[in-house]
Amino acid sequence: KITKICQSYGVNTYRWPTSRQEADRRWAALRVNVEDQERLLKAHENYVRIEADTLLALTRPGGNSLIEEWGLFCMKEKSIYATLNLFEGHMNLRANCWYPTAEEDQIRSLLVRNSSAQHCHGSAMLVSDHTPSSKSPPTYIRKNEFTSIFQDLVDTYGLPRYGEANPALFTVVTFPFLFGVMYGDVGHGSMLLLIGIYAVWRAEDIRFKIPELYYARYIVFMMGLFAVYVGFLYNDFFSIGFSLFRSRWQPPAGHHGPGRVVTYEPAPWFDIRNEGGTGPYPFGVDPAWHGAQNELVYMNSMKMKVSVILGVSQMIVGLLLRFANAIHENSKVDFLCECVPMMVFMLCFFGFMDYMILYKWVNAMDNPPSIINSMIAMAMWGEDTNPMLGATLPKVLMAVCMLSVPCMLIPKPLVKYLQHRHRQSHSYAQIGAVPLGRATGFGSEDVRRGFGGGSPLGDEEACQVAFLEEEEFDVSEMCIHQVIETIEYVLGTVSHTASYLRLWALSLAHQQLSVVFFSMTILSGMAAPFPLNMILIYFWFGVWFAITVGILLGMDVLECFLHVLRLHWVEFQSKFFRADGYAFEPYCHKALLEKSGED
Repeated sequence: KITKICQSYGVNTYRWPTSRQEADRRWAALRVNVEDQERLLKAHENYVRIEADTLLALTRPGGNSLIEEWGLFCMKEKSIYATLNLFEGHMNLRANCWYPTAEEDQIRSLLVRNSSAQHCHGSAMLVSDHTPSSKSPPTYIRKNEFTSIFQDLVDTYGLPRYGEANPALFTVVTFPFLFGVMYGDVGHGSMLLLIGIYAVWRAEDIRFKIPELYYARYIVFMMGLFAVYVGFLYNDFFSIGFSLFRSRWQPPAGHHGPGRVVTYEPAPWFDIRNEGGTGPYPFGVDPAWHGAQNELVYMNSMKMKVSVILGVSQMIVGLLLRFANAIHENSKVDFLCECVPMMVFMLCFFGFMDYMILYKWVNAMDNPPSIINSMIAMAMWGEDTNPMLGATLPKVLMAVCMLSVPCMLIPKPLVKYLQHRHRQSHSYAQIGAVPLGRATGFGSEDVRRGFGGGSPLGDEEACQVAFLEEEEFDVSEMCIHQVIETIEYVLGTVSHTASYLRLWALSLAHQQLSVVFFSMTILSGMAAPFPLNMILIYFWFGVWFAITVGILLGMDVLECFLHVLRLHWVEFQSKFFRADGYAFEPYCHKALLEKSGED
């Protein structure tokens, strides 16, 4: 019964030895069998270890292992076959693709050279089709290590359509400059500049250790450079002013005495009326303003006006790029019905405001008018009690501004509607002129170029398709869209101009934080009695340096960066940038392998 149970469960049974000699003999045979199995197992482990060492060995100095090379090879082969599946045909494969026009000759020579190397086993050729396509071409923007970070900042908002003005061309300069306007300080900017110089100098060392710094090394360098430049304009070095040139202000004679308020006066040789004599401080802010009781009032006024001038200037550049887009697209409607009235509105109101600021700076007046009051009187169509350029000019410019609004609102929908009616009647005439049932050629550009994937359309079908596309035009939708665009632009210019005041606000915050940190740490240690001040200076310097690195080099840099990014995305790019393009993505082994490595 036990034997049957063991057999039913697949248990191995062994005969019990009848004598000691038989048991020793079986034990010796079993030991030999175990030793053979152990030798076989060790031989197999040695074989696996040798094969693993072979697979993990580097194929070349500094290269990948053999198994990694096999994986990359399989990945590339799979992607090649996946791309070949997009071709059409059986014996001769054909595919439609985009390519850079500037590289057409290079592509042809490469195909000819590789085809001749195949020795008649295969060949490839490029057949150009320069007929216009209904499908918008992809956008191909060449980048290098310097421009890639700026282009990626623009592409994060949206990619420019084919032929559209690329904001990155201006962002390379305006982005770090506006950052410098917010962060302007020679000392803090120098610390940021040193980080950028180190990252550029030791780029290969930090490429894999600190990839984020390697990627942003050039923009960090540029931001530090412009922060130092604007810091010289602000005459600010860790909240301390310095005298590079002779000050145009001097204290009066007999001002000495503790606790007295001294009112500085213009130097006798300083031409305060700008009549051809010695002018103001040659570069930046006069050092006499540092430490003055009205320093904050003066710096606020100066930085606020500079912010408005820079903001309006950048928005005007955006409108000029809108002109360039309209010229490139050969759109007379956009040029005359949008670009021109937008520029007129911008120049007549905000350009006039900037002109008054500059005029007031360079022309000495006995009773200088208030620019804010003048702009309020201009907008409200009121009387300016103290006009700067006469009472008539502001009213004329405001009337032109008001007339430019209906010029933006009414003509474009009307012209679009008339163009639609003309094309519609032309489509009816074409449909009536083609005999029924006769296909005279290719009518769909997408099919002719290989994008449609269907059968070719005849002339009649093509005209019917064009007619159906024209039927999608809705004049009410066009009017609503134009109303929204006009309201958004008119109100947006006001809000965007006010938004540029963040340049003043961030600069003021940076300067005041720097003053507070310096006065509460190092200056307080210096004010202590001797010899305690010698010890406290060392201690407070460490505290000041830690606060400077943590707040002004950490949080403040990030804050200024984000505010500058917003100014470019919203205030600047909204004037001309549609950002509805799609990228040109050619087949590239390197890009494919980098993407798979990230996954």
